[in-house]
Amino acid sequence: MNVSVLQFPGTNCEYDTKYAFEKLGCEVTIIWHKDKEIPANTDLLVIPGGFSYGDYLRSGAIARFANIMESVQDYAANGGKVLGICNGFQILLEAGLLPGAMKRNDSLHFISKYNNLKVINNDNTFLSLLKKDEVVNIPVAHHDGNYFIDEAGLKELEANNQILLKYCDENGEVMNLNGSVANIAGICNKDKNVFGLMPHPERAMEELLGCDDGVAMLKGLLK
Repeated sequence: MNVSVLQFPGTNCEYDTKYAFEKLGCEVTIIWHKDKEIPANTDLLVIPGGFSYGDYLRSGAIARFANIMESVQDYAANGGKVLGICNGFQILLEAGLLPGAMKRNDSLHFISKYNNLKVINNDNTFLSLLKKDEVVNIPVAHHDGNYFIDEAGLKELEANNQILLKYCDENGEVMNLNGSVANIAGICNKDKNVFGLMPHPERAMEELLGCDDGVAMLKGLLK
């Protein structure tokens, strides 16, 4: 499987992401933001974490205007699978590929730690190898991870099974981590080919590094 990983000035998880997918047997190509085309053989496009353009405006707000993003829009519109992790999720929101917006964490502090997530919907490729209500332990590292959507938008997410993951404790009890509406940690689009989450599954690939719960997540996208 061929995976393309975008790289912006300030991206800092592109090589972690490359390593994770190579570990799963994929061919991975890193694509510079000034390029205008995604490789034609791309089976999965990943927008990894980091601080694109230093997050000097809103996180991801400048990256949405990069040369490569027109090709990203076309790829997603034609059914291509897209995964945005942390800053990548923020970019997908700013680009209108996913609904909602990101605000500063309600604590106004950067959060960096392992945190449990509860699987809310698994009727999608991303979480198809996990069970509904299963709890996984995945690192988070963000300052602007407070997901916001209005009440009407939230009801639409719920109606279409677009809410993928929520922050929870080790027993699966939903909890507030950063102020996100309904404690949302990850969502998808209506067509279920564009996925975004704040936690970093690419950092949870090996027990040696603390946990390998990210393996099942990323493997689902390879189907």
